[in-house]
Amino acid sequence: FWGHFDWHSSVHAHWMLVRLLRLHPDVPEATEIRTRIAAHLTAANLLAEAAYFEPRHNQSFERMYGWAWLLRLAQELRGFEDPDARVWATNLRPLEERIVSLAQGYLPRLTYPVRSGIHPDTAWALAQMIDYARATGNAEFEALLVQRARDYYEKDAGYPTHFEPSGQDFFSPGLNVADLMRRVLKPKPFSSWLNRFAPGLRRARLGAWATPAVVSDLEDPQIVHLVGLNLSRASAMQGIASALDPRDRRRGNLERAMQAHAAAGLPLVSSGHYEGEHWLASFAVYYLTGAGLSGD
Repeated sequence: FWGHFDWHSSVHAHWMLVRLLRLHPDVPEATEIRTRIAAHLTAANLLAEAAYFEPRHNQSFERMYGWAWLLRLAQELRGFEDPDARVWATNLRPLEERIVSLAQGYLPRLTYPVRSGIHPDTAWALAQMIDYARATGNAEFEALLVQRARDYYEKDAGYPTHFEPSGQDFFSPGLNVADLMRRVLKPKPFSSWLNRFAPGLRRARLGAWATPAVVSDLEDPQIVHLVGLNLSRASAMQGIASALDPRDRRRGNLERAMQAHAAAGLPLVSSGHYEGEHWLASFAVYYLTGAGLSGD
């Protein structure tokens, strides 16, 4: 991942390729994907990546957005029954373990969550890490993540949707919280929590969440974030809706907004401009393949 324009985008681009290879092993680009991943995810390369995080002054690097994507990649590789993937997963293990250790050291010190529409958002990272911990059977890590999610968000109520979005968001901080809490709470408690958190949702009063963001400039590296916002909102709504009873009116309201956001975001993934193309495909694949559903 070293040397990329931004480290986290390299990580989630690798995740995207692994996921596509896992779900569509006969894709025409399969041989090229395997060749490129094998060249990058070598034991030597990944030991060097892990070593970078050893000095204290490097231990906050990519915290926690890049960490979360790294663990999503590790989860994908571990769940992929494939000889090459087993080698790549083994090679990744030192970096994976280092990231888990860093998160375990950091979260008890994080008194307040970071509520942000960009990289530092705590809720999105916790959601990814919970999926990883459950998929890999790391009960100790899962317990820490679930407890911190409860500490940070269980008392949230009346989320102000009118504060969203800001001009360079690629996340909805509010939807990220709800998508996290559906992983933390059982269905009935989650339904009650969601009533308090988004009281207008049952009456189709989604506020700013109802309308996809307008993207005025695909070549501006910050404004193009709003394409990602439309895609990540769609993913979060997909996840939240999945935790609700099919007869729940909130589910239909979320699904309609989800479809509108996906329709706005997907055509702009391939824009011809590097500012968006180096990362938006990962957000599209995450949504289209339901990567956050049931920890898959």
